[in-house]
Amino acid sequence: MSTASSEGEGEGEDKGEGAGAVRAGGRRPLVRRLLPGAGATLVAAAGALIAVGCFLGLYVRPTSDDWCAAWKSRDLGVLGITSDFYTTQNGRITNAFLSGVVYGDGLAGVKVLPTVIAVTFTVGLVLLGCEFLRLLGARPRVVTVMTLTACSLAVQALVYYAGTRNYQVLLWAPATISHTIPSVIGVWSILLAVWTVRRPRAPARAAGFAAAFVIAFALGTLSEPFALVSGLLALCVGLLALPRAGLARTWRTFTWCAIWCAGLLCGLVVLYTSPGARWRRAQQPDRESMLSAGELAETFRDWLRMWDAVTGQWAYLGAAAVGVLLGLGVGLHTPARAAWRGRRSVSRPVLVAALLLPVPVVVLGSFAVVLGLRSGYGPSGWTYARTWTNYLVPMELALCGYGALLGERAGRSLARRRSGPGAVSAAVVAAGGLTLAALAALVPNVQQLTTATVTRAVAWDAQNARMRSAAARGATDLGYRPLYIGSLAEPFFTSDYERDWVAGCVSKWYGIDRIHRL
Repeated sequence: MSTASSEGEGEGEDKGEGAGAVRAGGRRPLVRRLLPGAGATLVAAAGALIAVGCFLGLYVRPTSDDWCAAWKSRDLGVLGITSDFYTTQNGRITNAFLSGVVYGDGLAGVKVLPTVIAVTFTVGLVLLGCEFLRLLGARPRVVTVMTLTACSLAVQALVYYAGTRNYQVLLWAPATISHTIPSVIGVWSILLAVWTVRRPRAPARAAGFAAAFVIAFALGTLSEPFALVSGLLALCVGLLALPRAGLARTWRTFTWCAIWCAGLLCGLVVLYTSPGARWRRAQQPDRESMLSAGELAETFRDWLRMWDAVTGQWAYLGAAAVGVLLGLGVGLHTPARAAWRGRRSVSRPVLVAALLLPVPVVVLGSFAVVLGLRSGYGPSGWTYARTWTNYLVPMELALCGYGALLGERAGRSLARRRSGPGAVSAAVVAAGGLTLAALAALVPNVQQLTTATVTRAVAWDAQNARMRSAAARGATDLGYRPLYIGSLAEPFFTSDYERDWVAGCVSKWYGIDRIHRL
């Protein structure tokens, strides 16, 4: 079924089966006003939360790994810090390169990074949502695009603020580079995959395949958790996209997924065999193999603890609620035959497998994340909640997608009934209200984040001015008062100064020999 034909049928059906069934006495039904109103309200609410995060970027100041990345970017340059990461730190060359770019101009990069992430993520998710609507046989309209924007902003707000480490997820550059930016790149990579498989000319497809390998290789040396989750997703999609399964008619999708997995594998091999990664593994105490029965059992317990923390936050269900709202709008404007015609050639088992695909990806992906954390950080590794973003983003998108599918079916079913207008209106109000309640539940977290970030920025600026003034007068040993935020390390986190890497990086940032606690 071509996009053009589905759009034409959608317009005709809008005047018949969908809209005609909900008209009462020739008057415009209430639902036609509720849908755009609900969408606009959620865009404003979720957009306000995201805007606060972008604004707080102006008050971000160095802490923990910031100190090291800042002085290395300043003194070594982009290529220098990249070489340093590869040879002496952890082997994450793409991570180092992005750090060099972000910190290359002092603190300007870290201040604008939250805004760059939010804008690129929003646009990418809206475009991805448009592709999802076309898959359902719907044409993106003003109302649906507004609801798509609400979905994009709501999902981001939940990812940024619903967790236990909201400062790290959006504002702390080392964590956003490692665990938030990969998700943004992943969304745009899916759009690249859609573009590639649709190209009728071989050179364009070859360019798309080449870009997929390069991006995947970069991600393999950027974030191991994201590489595991995205590799698992690509593997599952590739298997379902075999022409014999019926979901795809050509080998293009399978080829793209295979190339993506190859790029990730090559990147992980380069990272794992790097001198920096070997040095880092040498610092870890000897323990059982992570694949041993005992370690797997402990990893499973850590995995259950992590999911206990995630499922304890009911606000995550807001993604499903805003998805229902989107689906209701699609169901009212999309005829049943346009929505389901493309699925008639697919067997029911394959269709069920495709619909359930996000479940094993999120479940197994989250377990792989915990396994990697335990391997790298020991028994407390699962508490590094900033890494949870790598599977929380697909989880939230899956909830939103399932909600949209449910809303689509419910919208078409209710529209055919005599009581359709009232039922659909009630469904719109319920879905919009639940989403708004989920966003409202994030407000206390945003308030605490705002207070902590601004208060620390004021104190940091005063201390920074004092230390720079003293260093300019020739002082070599300066007093420093730790300013904690976001459960991150500050100088003097250990009593052994020689092992205090944060204090060492602070000293290099100010060009002095050492610091002492005030």
